[in-house]
Amino acid sequence: MFSTETIYEVVTFSVGDTKAGTKMGKLQLRDPKTEEFLNCILWEETLNRLDSKLFRNGNQLRIVSGSFNEKYNNCLVSALELVKEAKTGLDESEREEEFKALCEYIDKIKDEKLKSFVSSIYSENKERILISPAAKLMHHNYIGGLMVHVLECLKYADAVIDTVFQRVNRDDVYAACLLHDIGKIFEYTVDTESGLIDYDENFRKEWISHSQYGFSICMNAGFKKVAKMIAAHHARADWGAIVDLNEKDLESIYYFIHHIDDLSAKFGKINVSMLG
Repeated sequence: MFSTETIYEVVTFSVGDTKAGTKMGKLQLRDPKTEEFLNCILWEETLNRLDSKLFRNGNQLRIVSGSFNEKYNNCLVSALELVKEAKTGLDESEREEEFKALCEYIDKIKDEKLKSFVSSIYSENKERILISPAAKLMHHNYIGGLMVHVLECLKYADAVIDTVFQRVNRDDVYAACLLHDIGKIFEYTVDTESGLIDYDENFRKEWISHSQYGFSICMNAGFKKVAKMIAAHHARADWGAIVDLNEKDLESIYYFIHHIDDLSAKFGKINVSMLG
């Protein structure tokens, strides 16, 4: 049963257009005590009264006024109160530390041509990489989240290679980890004040996905195996993969990046509320 004392955590927030041409907000909240989700609608008049910073992922909110459905899993919200503000993501010093750790992995690449290629991408795009999230909704959706995700992938890769998969080319694995999501620095925008994440429509006009971007730049540079690993990291064509892992007779290395990427997405520091 609804109570104005219930404190919810912001999971996702987006704004779209209604058929009447007005704005409508879609807000998903989670009750940390019950783990149940609440889907909320906010009409344009309500959005105009509320500060957009209120909807930062991880913020704790109280519904002051709203109309619920019979199952209390949907709500038309008219008033909200901020209980506790979440972090927007990594702070400046934390971001620099993550970037430094990624550069240390670049330095481990023995193939000088491949190392120079990856290094140039990171140095030329450092400012974007420092703030980029890894996703809008699904995982590591906060400022600096992309670096956290990539570093987790690299650490998982090391652990697997050292224990059960020792014959792979470590240079190719490192490069694929470092570049599999590099297109996300252009695919997403992030407001460094509010922490709100959205899609960059200019990127979508030129590219199909971040996977296509990473695949293309690696192919153009002549690193075909790295490119194919990136092309397969979403596993299935209907999930955005260029190489579908259901194809026959694929080399085992093409499954590698998908599985460690999936581990990080599901078990890593998924959202801003999990940061220390």
